[in-house]
Amino acid sequence: MNNQHITIVSFGHFESFFLNRIAREVSLVTNCPVKIKDGHIDLSDFYEPSRRQYDGNKILKQIDTIYSTESYRTIGLFNVDLFVPILTFIFGQAYLNGITGIVSVYRLSNERYNIAPDENILLERTIKEVVHELGHTLGLIHCHTPTCVMRSSTYVEDLDQKGAGFCSNCLDLLKERMV
Repeated sequence: MNNQHITIVSFGHFESFFLNRIAREVSLVTNCPVKIKDGHIDLSDFYEPSRRQYDGNKILKQIDTIYSTESYRTIGLFNVDLFVPILTFIFGQAYLNGITGIVSVYRLSNERYNIAPDENILLERTIKEVVHELGHTLGLIHCHTPTCVMRSSTYVEDLDQKGAGFCSNCLDLLKERMV
C-alpha cells in the first residue's frame, strides 16, 4: 500500500492476542504495518431503542472525525450490533475512497447462531471483514469472484466461503490506484 500505517482502534474489551493476530494478518494481506490503539466513545449516543441496535452510519462518522487523522487508514473495531437504515444488520462498513471503516464482531461469533464457540473462526471472520472494509476505503467495490475478500457478505456463511485476500482483478485495481 504505502509506507504509512493502518490503525485498528479497539472499542470495548478484546483480548490482546485477538487484536495482535488481526493486526498481523491484516498487515500481511495489505503489505502495510498495522497499529492497535484503544478508543473510547459513548455508544449510547448511537443506540436506536426501536431496533435494539447501534447506528453504523453515525458511528462511522464519529470514528472518521475523531480517530482517522493519524494514520493512512483507520478501522474501528466494536462488539455491538450495527445497522444502517436499509439493512437489518451489518458486519461493517467504510467510506468508499475514504480513510475510515468500522467492523463489529457482534454477529461474527458462532454463539450468535447457537453453534459451539470457535475462536479461530471468529478471528478468521474478523480479519476478512477488516480487510474487506479496508478494500472499500481504497476504492474497491464488491467483487463477484467467489473467493475474493471483496465479495459481498450478507451472512457469516458468505464470510466463511471467501478468502482473506484480494483476487487478481482487485489487486490490479489496487495497483492502478496506488500509482
